[in-house]
Amino acid sequence: MRPPQAAGPSRNNSLAIMPGILECVDDDLGSPLPGKEIYSARPSKAGLSTVMDSPLIDSGSDQRDMYRMGRKVELRRNFSLFSCIGFSIVLGCSWEFALITGTYTLANGGIAGTVWMFVATCFGMFTVMLSMAEMASMTPSSGAQYHWVSEFAPARCQKFLSFTVGWLAVLGWESCMTLVGYVGGQQFQSLIAIIHPEYQPAGWHGTLFTMAVTTFSVFCNIFAVRKLPLLEGLMFIVHVGGFFFIVVILWVMGPRSDAHTVFTEFDNQSGWPSLGIATLVGITPPVVSLIGADSSCHLSEEMKNASRDVPKAMILTAMANYIAGLTMVISFMFNIGDIKDVLDSFTGQSYVAVIAEATGSKAATIFCTALVAFMMCACGINQATTSSRNLYAFARDNGMPYSEWISYVRPGWDFPLNAVIATLFYAFLTSLVIIASPNAFTIITSLSLNGLILSYLVAIVVIFWRKLKPEPMPKGKFSLGRRFGLCINGIAILFLTFVFAFSFWPTIPNPTAETMNWSLLVMGCCVIGCSIYYWLSARHHYTAPVERSRKHD
Repeated sequence: MRPPQAAGPSRNNSLAIMPGILECVDDDLGSPLPGKEIYSARPSKAGLSTVMDSPLIDSGSDQRDMYRMGRKVELRRNFSLFSCIGFSIVLGCSWEFALITGTYTLANGGIAGTVWMFVATCFGMFTVMLSMAEMASMTPSSGAQYHWVSEFAPARCQKFLSFTVGWLAVLGWESCMTLVGYVGGQQFQSLIAIIHPEYQPAGWHGTLFTMAVTTFSVFCNIFAVRKLPLLEGLMFIVHVGGFFFIVVILWVMGPRSDAHTVFTEFDNQSGWPSLGIATLVGITPPVVSLIGADSSCHLSEEMKNASRDVPKAMILTAMANYIAGLTMVISFMFNIGDIKDVLDSFTGQSYVAVIAEATGSKAATIFCTALVAFMMCACGINQATTSSRNLYAFARDNGMPYSEWISYVRPGWDFPLNAVIATLFYAFLTSLVIIASPNAFTIITSLSLNGLILSYLVAIVVIFWRKLKPEPMPKGKFSLGRRFGLCINGIAILFLTFVFAFSFWPTIPNPTAETMNWSLLVMGCCVIGCSIYYWLSARHHYTAPVERSRKHD
């Protein structure tokens, strides 16, 4: 691929460790931004350059934000509000994941438990999203959680906390990338099983399909990076069209249950001591369907008017995803039919059995399954974008091994190619585990839930603590206010703590070694390993984002 001509400042024109006086004009406020000293922890022989020199920035508010954060401009702002909304909705794939994970909670809570746990998750995740949207407006950084923690945490512990949160977010998003590739591969295996019922899946099949989906996703992120906003529009159209197509099929052609069964009949088939505990254990699949509230935040440095439009994109995306996901869950539960037959589907995907029963057509079943498989590939494209941007942001602060290579952005390309390649490498490496043990792979990729949840929790706890202090905070264009904000933050903290605790529970009481949920062990090893790496090495070279930032007015 031949790169275009350089469009931004060269790598050597980084902000130097020396003061400079800058002045810019905020297009939205129409007032000059007073010149202040700005520092960066990366020395440069070329001396001081300003973010205002870069043609990659075209908004006064974006200039102001990058200036305050002390960031060099390396990425092109080619995402608008609507393309970012399309990006986040497709990445969320809420109705697709609702179909795929919808039956996982039937043993813990039954049909009604599945519906009401999804409703509760929508409410809880909305408070999480609002909390992060406020922080994204104040500090629109691709680093998101770890940047916010560095800026708002107590000075004595902000560096270690931000480093730990950075690693949790990186591991979480990188695991999401692999998991989406695996789930997408499963949909293609289901297609094969529909066409050839004698097909017997093997572990290495899962590895190859995962590699194929992730490779396709990364290919699009490298060779179609300038066309990503256009691709988002096309994938969004398929996403919306597919949603209405499947919902109509289920309601028009499916064998419907009555409302009393769907909304009031809870069940405990796993043997927990009480129905309440069984239902609460079933909250994990809905959270998996709606995780990723921070996806838009990692595009902050590629979006125009980020401090204003990122929160808008987050709110509108959440509303669209929650409505679509809940509608699909209710439609699915109304038309699920015989639960035992659905769970024992020879394709390995329960929703395939429901659609086959509703339509009575092999061709229609193939089309719907292919539609879900396509959307998993589309989700993979956006997962690769988000994962690589998050990795790039953390590496430019020297939080990763080989940070200089990972964070390098070739002038004129305006996207972090090396971070994209590193994301593919991680996906390939973890997908090899499927050959030996799919269960071990699931345990490793549990970081996609636990890592992100803990990163959200720490960030929101920090902003909650900061609001209790009298010190001024950066002003954003989206604010929850102090009292209402503390209320929303508090609910989000309680919800995330609850979800984080139950994410480590096994699906059945008295589990064996094979049915045990080992994700707590994986999470513990990651946190301990991260801490050891920090104290032995990283604390000497990791630059916390707050060290680069200029003081806000």
